[in-house]
Amino acid sequence: MIGIVMTTVLSFLLFLTLSIIVYVKNRMRRKKIMKTTLGVLVFGIIVMFFVVYAFMPTITVPNMLILNVIVAVLFVPLVYGGAKVPVQYQTMHRSLSGIVILGVAVAVIGVFIYSILALQDSYDSISKSEEEEARPLNEENTPISVAPESARNKVQKAMSVVPNTQFYDLGKLQAQQIDGEIAYVAPVEFSSFWRYLRGKETEGYFTITATNINAQPEFVESKMRYTNSSFFNHNVQRVVYGKHPDYVQSGDAQIEVDDEGKPWYVQTIYKPLLFSNRPDMNDIKVAIVDPVSGDIETYDSSNAPDFVEGSVSSELAAIENEYFGKYVNGWLNSIFGKKDVKIPNESGTESSVTPIFNEAGEMFYFTDMASPKENIDSALGYTLINARTGALTYYNGQQNQGIMDSKGAVQIVNKQYPEKNWTGTMPVLYNVDGHPTWIVNVLDPNGLFKQYAYIKAADSDFAVFGDTAKQTLNAYRLQIAQDPSSVEGSQGVDLTEKSGTINRVLVTSTDSRQSVQFLLEGETPIYTVNTSKAPLAIFLKEGDQVNMQARIRDNGTATVESMQIQGIN
Repeated sequence: MIGIVMTTVLSFLLFLTLSIIVYVKNRMRRKKIMKTTLGVLVFGIIVMFFVVYAFMPTITVPNMLILNVIVAVLFVPLVYGGAKVPVQYQTMHRSLSGIVILGVAVAVIGVFIYSILALQDSYDSISKSEEEEARPLNEENTPISVAPESARNKVQKAMSVVPNTQFYDLGKLQAQQIDGEIAYVAPVEFSSFWRYLRGKETEGYFTITATNINAQPEFVESKMRYTNSSFFNHNVQRVVYGKHPDYVQSGDAQIEVDDEGKPWYVQTIYKPLLFSNRPDMNDIKVAIVDPVSGDIETYDSSNAPDFVEGSVSSELAAIENEYFGKYVNGWLNSIFGKKDVKIPNESGTESSVTPIFNEAGEMFYFTDMASPKENIDSALGYTLINARTGALTYYNGQQNQGIMDSKGAVQIVNKQYPEKNWTGTMPVLYNVDGHPTWIVNVLDPNGLFKQYAYIKAADSDFAVFGDTAKQTLNAYRLQIAQDPSSVEGSQGVDLTEKSGTINRVLVTSTDSRQSVQFLLEGETPIYTVNTSKAPLAIFLKEGDQVNMQARIRDNGTATVESMQIQGIN
């Protein structure tokens, strides 16, 4: 409430200034002017209090200038009319009130110009770094999530378990780690104002595992009075505004669950740069609201409690991506020369970014970058933004250049099943054994999960579809190993000296490649050798003795780099 009162009072500075000028210049009507001014002021403050209460404008220089101009335009004429002050038309620079108005006009123009120039300052405030490529995907901790559309569809179907379900809708899904497992959390929210008046508090929240396509949602009963969908002083955004009216709230508050299962509303806020509304990426905070009591605690984003995964909102991450890509060489360059400009694609699941988790359980926002030139569907690289610190890492090594972007990957999936109308969603670029690979969820028209698609980012014709992430990953790796046109498909796996007796042999031939797969007696790994590396391998037969150098993976496949066949070599 203090923030609302403060904003309301600050919006009357110009009105009071012009009213004082009217009072000073009209000696014969001062009593009437004072009485009228006080009446208009009281009336105006009441009106503006409700306006500020409804819209919650942040206390920034641009916002206060606009509010003061609006208040002056609405209420100063009432002072003139109520006190019957004659209006004298003079040259603006010869009138004190004209000078004030001219000064305000110049200030508005100046703030507008500065807000453009501040784009460079906002870009400079981003904590950023560049790396050649991402680490190879760890199949034991495969951070592949079920698409939020699919998870939301399941939770919607489970809404009937909520008491008085007719009062509620499902809120925003938030990815986070609970008890070491990645899950989506979604609060139950009021469906309307009248439902809020009747219900007064919501019933709880849903959780559903984000890494198991067969998982079912679980409802957790936990009464919440302060929510995104509550009204008046029980609205989370209004609670945060009351304490931090000078901070911009980024997106809607999202729910996160602590180690005891208690839900909290988490709202990202940031301090704008002086004289503008542009974000200062060095001053990102997170306000955590208790949904039962309305108590609020504020932390620097990186110092938030451990249970908070996304202290930086997806909306702010999307802005950070935009500024990083467009304003690398300033605002003018983003319009005219466009040197080094990169445009973030909008294929993400939340505000054009996609939350993903690494093996350590840390959450990042993924976005691929494309050229500003039209009809170019290749990616320039991709960014990962730390969801707690806001630190941005750009991966733009040679291996990631010239590959298709996320839109191209989604189009490949969309064209695979035109008769079923299945579509691709949540494309994420991973480094699979040294190969940039798009991993895409395939959903039916109802949002139900159907398949995973692994698409080689450098070859639009190289796509593998499967029912589970592990199955599809193994099939994808096997096809890469059989493809002689592939660059080394086992980066990160050391060469091993092997020898043994051939147990089974299979020769695979296509128009573009020929490879030999075989098993050794007493071993289970499937060895693959390309005939381009070992031409005599085409003559392998059961019982042959071989000596070779191979890269053996944990998934039961191996790639042969060189081999000698006794009796042939």
